[in-house]
Amino acid sequence: MSNEASPAPPPLSIQGSRHFPAWLAQTGRSLGFSTYQAGKVFLVGTENKELSISERTFARCMGLAAQQGRFYLASQYQLWRFNNVLDPGKDYQGFDSLFIPHLGWTTGDVDAHDIGVTRDEQPVFVNTLFSCLATPSEDENFRVVWQPPFITRLAPEDRCHLNGLAMRDGEPGWVTAVAQTDVAEGWRDHRESGGVVMAVDSGEVVCEGLSMPHSPRWDGSRLWVLNSGTGYLGEVNLQSGQFEPLCFLPGFARGMALIGNHAIIGLSKPRSPSFGGLPLSEELEQRNVKPRCGLVVVDLEKGDLVHHLRIEGVIEELFDVMVLPGCTKPNLLGFKTDEIKHMVRFS
Repeated sequence: MSNEASPAPPPLSIQGSRHFPAWLAQTGRSLGFSTYQAGKVFLVGTENKELSISERTFARCMGLAAQQGRFYLASQYQLWRFNNVLDPGKDYQGFDSLFIPHLGWTTGDVDAHDIGVTRDEQPVFVNTLFSCLATPSEDENFRVVWQPPFITRLAPEDRCHLNGLAMRDGEPGWVTAVAQTDVAEGWRDHRESGGVVMAVDSGEVVCEGLSMPHSPRWDGSRLWVLNSGTGYLGEVNLQSGQFEPLCFLPGFARGMALIGNHAIIGLSKPRSPSFGGLPLSEELEQRNVKPRCGLVVVDLEKGDLVHHLRIEGVIEELFDVMVLPGCTKPNLLGFKTDEIKHMVRFS
């Protein structure tokens, strides 16, 4: 038996590109991102054009969705709504917003991915384990609101790896799946080219032949999607059904949020077996670049990667990204601090 101690994990380093803080400050917003690998949620804001970063621990952090004064988080077996408890113009220790987990639903460990918020302010999430869209229920773990036409039975089998959700006009618009398969984990045999984008209202496939697509997002006129297995961000041409690549991203792309004509995209280092053997690996090798972990800001008109937030050390995989409106230096509380016991609001 060896008495040698295990090497300490590398320290976490988060560094923005030179103009990233100024760009974020100019938007008047802040960002959030999640990592299930480390079980963390990070909020990224600015103060005097310098980055402000806060984080808290929640088990298996995945999907995120933000509204004015609140955001939602999918964790290992619960869906949480965080509320900003600060009144307009107030601050807390220099922060202009303070988000606290206020309302939670126990969904069970259903591998919840993307989250959307409907026009009547109800969360809807991608229930990947049961291959459906669902919403929290007061009496059950979840209520099914939609399933792909090719799924013949809702079972905890992750049949097609339904993962992404794009909202349109306050209702689910499109979803992504890794394959149109109807057996337990059948999608794993089709990771290279079995991916599809489907319209929720009709159930029709609007784009196919993708490699592990993720994070569809509607900007009001264009449908963007991450063709993650190839490393490309692109637009789905809803007339032709074609994926039109815009730019290459140096990592496994997953998680996307929009600010005007910019997309903020999460990148991960493809470490797990699910990422192996994809066209992305060959593309990275041809470009003589190693995969990165962090955020990149893409100009959606030119396809340029104009800013980035580089993450190095213990965190190597991100999951989702959100834009927080109405605040520039946010903070959040978890369940392991005394502060949450004393943040009391009433009317």
